[in-house]
Amino acid sequence: MGRLGILTGLLPDDIDGALIISNENRRYFTEFVSSLGYLLVTRNNSYLFVDSRYGEAAKNQAKDCIVIEFKKLSESLCDIIRDNKLKNIMLEGSAFTLNECIYIEKIFADAGAKAIKNDSLDRIINTMRVIKTSEEIEKMHTAQMMTEKALTDTLKLIKEGVSERDIALELEFKMRKLGADGVSFDLIVLSGKKTSMPHGVPDNNRVKNGDFILFDIGATYRGYHSDMTRTYAFGNISAEQKRVYATVKQAQQNALDMVRDGVKCGDVDNAARSYIYHAGYEGYFGHSTGHGVGLAIHEIPSVSPNSDFVLRNSMVITVEPGVYLSDNFGVRIEDMVVVTKDKYINFASLPKELITL
Repeated sequence: MGRLGILTGLLPDDIDGALIISNENRRYFTEFVSSLGYLLVTRNNSYLFVDSRYGEAAKNQAKDCIVIEFKKLSESLCDIIRDNKLKNIMLEGSAFTLNECIYIEKIFADAGAKAIKNDSLDRIINTMRVIKTSEEIEKMHTAQMMTEKALTDTLKLIKEGVSERDIALELEFKMRKLGADGVSFDLIVLSGKKTSMPHGVPDNNRVKNGDFILFDIGATYRGYHSDMTRTYAFGNISAEQKRVYATVKQAQQNALDMVRDGVKCGDVDNAARSYIYHAGYEGYFGHSTGHGVGLAIHEIPSVSPNSDFVLRNSMVITVEPGVYLSDNFGVRIEDMVVVTKDKYINFASLPKELITL
């Protein structure tokens, strides 16, 4: 049974269909990539509505659905709703803007159907997407290998005076040359005091002796993301910098040691957070310890304080604690891992010992 068949089986008994519009979920269910489209899932068939830009490609590539190339969405969608006698259709709540929702509700009403507006469809889809198949994991592994190769080659080019922006551009160029679709997000390359900003933006700030250089980077391959952070020393760094690095490294290992099937995300977070706090850095680690990764760079679960979400076999999460001393420096170390029954499998192979460039 394909993914659309599984989704149909998970719909509540009083629901006749579901309308999916997000790029990621359309791709997940049909394997077709487009910037616009409407996937209507019913008990008998699924229909992918696209405009003339995607008609031919969709008919050749989309899986497990009937492709309808529309000239006027309202007319084509109405016809299918009436033909299938649909009455209650769930909306992908997280994807619709207010204007889109008003537009779709009007189409449904004209066809005699009602839009079900809550998060039920999102939760159903999330339960499917959070467990990764071997094919998904392999794509993410490929993306990770591209990321590591690009970083390894770029590190050889770093010298005093090079800018963060130039390093980030070189990284992206190398990833794409290796076959990546693109980058998982705007690459974060920070040096010196800017490393204290967890999501700082690379600019013309230039590397100098005594800096940390923080790389939070990832590539995409066939839609799937990688995510990794490494922090390197450039030249001679202080004893405090070394102490913070050692603290984050051990905190990350403590969290990794907790990762396995059946463990709560909050317990993974606490393993890192409590170590950092007890080392004297309470208040200097503000973000969650990790998050899910897949077709999106941030998916469920959130590996955050007090989270009762339970890890299961074949989920993919990041483990990325950090310490950030404002206007001074920061350190983050991040790996992306697959949850297994007894432990985890780490996508990352680059070392985490403190390396001086």
